[in-house]
Amino acid sequence: MVQSNRMQAVQRPIIPVVGELIRRHPGTISLGQGVVHYGPPPEAAAGVAQFQADPQNHKYKAVEGIVELVEALRQKLAAENGIQVGPESQIVVTAGGNMAFFNALLAIADPGDEIILLTPYYFNHEMAVAMLNCQAVLVNLDENYQIDLDRLRAAITKRTRAIVTISPNNPSGAVYSRAALTAVNELCRDAGIYHISDEAYEYFVYEEAHHFSPGSLPGAARHTISLYSLSKAYGMASWRVGYMVLPEALITSVRKAQDTILICPPVISQQAAVGALRAGREYCRRKIDAVARVRQMVLDELAEVRGFCTIPPALGAFYLLMRLDTPHDSMTVVERLIRDFGVAVIPGVTFGLEQGCYLRVAYGALDADTIAEGTGRLVRGLTSIVQA
Repeated sequence: MVQSNRMQAVQRPIIPVVGELIRRHPGTISLGQGVVHYGPPPEAAAGVAQFQADPQNHKYKAVEGIVELVEALRQKLAAENGIQVGPESQIVVTAGGNMAFFNALLAIADPGDEIILLTPYYFNHEMAVAMLNCQAVLVNLDENYQIDLDRLRAAITKRTRAIVTISPNNPSGAVYSRAALTAVNELCRDAGIYHISDEAYEYFVYEEAHHFSPGSLPGAARHTISLYSLSKAYGMASWRVGYMVLPEALITSVRKAQDTILICPPVISQQAAVGALRAGREYCRRKIDAVARVRQMVLDELAEVRGFCTIPPALGAFYLLMRLDTPHDSMTVVERLIRDFGVAVIPGVTFGLEQGCYLRVAYGALDADTIAEGTGRLVRGLTSIVQA
């Protein structure tokens, strides 16, 4: 039977691929998937109880999200991100941050239009662009995974519809400065294109790093699409709650997309999100302090491989993106690490890093004891593979 050529051309999601390799080798410690080790606060469970108490909650609700959650997000955005929602912008709740990104593309781009992604990119972003028959224009970051504005400016054409930034970054862990994000936002404004700012890891910053939301800039509301998620900081990955702040001019298009694909975000998850937001940033801060300690442990352990492995500064999210001095390709190294050393990471090729051997290490999903064992296996494996 005939299949879509468009979908056949989209890269296969790497997490299930690595997951299957892990299942074939029981006992493997995964430093692969980007989730946290903790779950949501008790207030989220209280929100579920509130959902059950009202029979009306079993019916469809507003396409853009229930009133209680939208209002809670409005207050959060004002207090924490400096974004005042309305009258030029609106909030739409989505089934996770990936859906918010897909909604944005549906609203702003036609087949053949160009979306600028910074390489290394988040693989689901590149996949979404391909699925919509748009063109991903890849612009390399510098050696420390920071933005080169001249390269960005040179990549804009008459078909460009948006520049996408992710800060704190997946896969590199880099955090972009306020100055860099401001420059990108102004570049988008001047070019008449959108700045899609993915901020799913907004709370995960370490040492001297600070998160900045470009949607807070004066005049940014008309050309900035800001994407957020409760999956990471609130430990609610499977609940699928994300949200977007978008220009008012795009709201009708996004409502069309969301009503067709989803009708409305799952109301039970939205009620849990309302409860989680009552617990607030303080709940996240305590958990992220523990993640920060694990991060330092990983960095200390990886000091042993720095003779043949480059690890640029990673002051955000819960990722490190290392470059090995080896002729092996990244997928070959990943397969050997799982098969021979019982530890899994993600190959850089899935993030657009075709030249050289890059590996993404995720350290948010495990407790301190397990991460210590996993990192030890990684160090032994990399040493053996590279120095063989």
